[in-house]
Amino acid sequence: MKPQLKVELGGYSHEGIKPVNQDAFAGQNPKGLALEHKGVALAIADGVSSSARSQEAAQISVTQFITDYYATPDSWSVNKSSARVLTALNSWLFNENHKTQEDALVCTFSALVIKSCTAHIFHIGDSRVYRLEKDKLHCLTRDHVHPSKKESVLIRALGIDNHLEVDYHSIDDLKAGDMFILTTDGFHHFVTAEQITQALLSHTQTLAETAEQLVKLAIENGSDDNVSCFIVKINELPHEDVDEAHRRLTKLVIPPVLEVGQSIDGYKVCRVLFSGTRSHVFLVEDEQGKQYALKMPSENFREDPEYLDGFLREEWIGNRLSHRNIMRIFPRPENSPFMYHLCEYLGGQNLRQWIADNPKPSLDEVRKIMTEVVQAMRFFQRNGMVHRDLKPENVIIDKFGQIKVIDFGTVSVEGLEEISSPINETCPVGSVDYIAPEYLMGQKGNFQADLYSIGMMFYEMLAGKIPFKIGDLRNKIPKNYHYWRYESLLIQRPDMPKWIDVALEKACQPDPNLRYTSFSEFLADIATPNQNLMRKHEVQPLIKRDPLQFWRGISLVLLLTHLIWLYLLLNPA
Repeated sequence: MKPQLKVELGGYSHEGIKPVNQDAFAGQNPKGLALEHKGVALAIADGVSSSARSQEAAQISVTQFITDYYATPDSWSVNKSSARVLTALNSWLFNENHKTQEDALVCTFSALVIKSCTAHIFHIGDSRVYRLEKDKLHCLTRDHVHPSKKESVLIRALGIDNHLEVDYHSIDDLKAGDMFILTTDGFHHFVTAEQITQALLSHTQTLAETAEQLVKLAIENGSDDNVSCFIVKINELPHEDVDEAHRRLTKLVIPPVLEVGQSIDGYKVCRVLFSGTRSHVFLVEDEQGKQYALKMPSENFREDPEYLDGFLREEWIGNRLSHRNIMRIFPRPENSPFMYHLCEYLGGQNLRQWIADNPKPSLDEVRKIMTEVVQAMRFFQRNGMVHRDLKPENVIIDKFGQIKVIDFGTVSVEGLEEISSPINETCPVGSVDYIAPEYLMGQKGNFQADLYSIGMMFYEMLAGKIPFKIGDLRNKIPKNYHYWRYESLLIQRPDMPKWIDVALEKACQPDPNLRYTSFSEFLADIATPNQNLMRKHEVQPLIKRDPLQFWRGISLVLLLTHLIWLYLLLNPA
């Protein structure tokens, strides 16, 4: 079993000398997959004392943040999930305040999410987050108050402004025994760092009792506000070595290669669809006659944890993606001891076969197909995923003419990348002809890497070849992006409009900083000419903006020079 994060939580809040407690805190320490994929989340809030509804604001903020954070997709990163939740929460508070113009819903807010071996801190206002590492207490947040005022005046809080600015940072050097404490200003202005440290180091009670002890100390020290603190202690971290990871990955049995007529978990093999060195794919049907594509790993990779990790990740991803242009992967029988995927059976042909059958397709045909591939990649992007291995073999035109993207073994997922693992990729993933150059140079790609691959396929469908002379990239990694030199589409397809060539050149830019910054921008530019892009293209030297015309001109000049030379040779003075 994979090691899990284990923490202990405890908090206490008191109204102090105030008639109403306008502080609030909340936390969740889930179990199972929620713990692995989302982590442990804590939040504390302090309503501004000038509003009668600040207690409501604080309570809503902490409970809604915790609830909504765990409702975000598992594939999203902690930062993305929390940012979406806080933005929505702030907008709701601000809009409510705009309606009433009095008794504003405003509060400070601090949150801590511990996922795998990393802590994520989100902060607005003058509540605080501390970390006790060994015997040293560090404040991890800064107070958002006006520096020139004698009395603290908040310059940032939830509900104050429609634009929300949140302080965020992460800590990836966590250790077992670390403690974090979330506090409101009625606490940390009246308890010293030494007193907090001493109480945490010497506590023999539960964390809730320690928090109560510290809150009472703040009141004894003269606190004039509500007083709250929330403590979390890390007891174990999910560190896993390579041997443990390998045991976990090989827990499922790789089935032997199946033959027609054999069955596995009630699925009968009807036909062998593919059999290679990396995997085997069979057409199977269940007892009701419904057909699936069953994919199993090759026995050759039993001792390869990187491959097995990718195979299991593919199932995890396929179970979570439901889109008309993405192949579905269905759950295996719950108690099955075997490692395989149960995929949507598509039939039809892949894009490689389509290119061979359609050597001179129309722009409309290609644009229709690639627009659907883009829609699939936009869905990946919204789910915090990058495919990383888009190529003609991984795009299927099914028996109904529907476009489907397949093969998720190399997909990167924001949420999974935050989970500590000893299994790291040893080389760039993807096909050399279509892989984004930034991967080869050791950079972390984003959706623009998939856009590059789309541009390459779009070009190849029209021209019958890719726009670069690739060479031996696997064994000789280029030092810069100048290695990739785009060849105009018009050389192969002079019948194509120039604006399409210009759009594809931008999509296939080796440097991601020069590529399209959104899928929608690319879709717009392959639908109608982008005049601004064309103007930028026209100011380039002729050899770059229209190499076909340039070399025609050079050929004409050479021909004229040769004719003049021949004339002079035959007609000496």
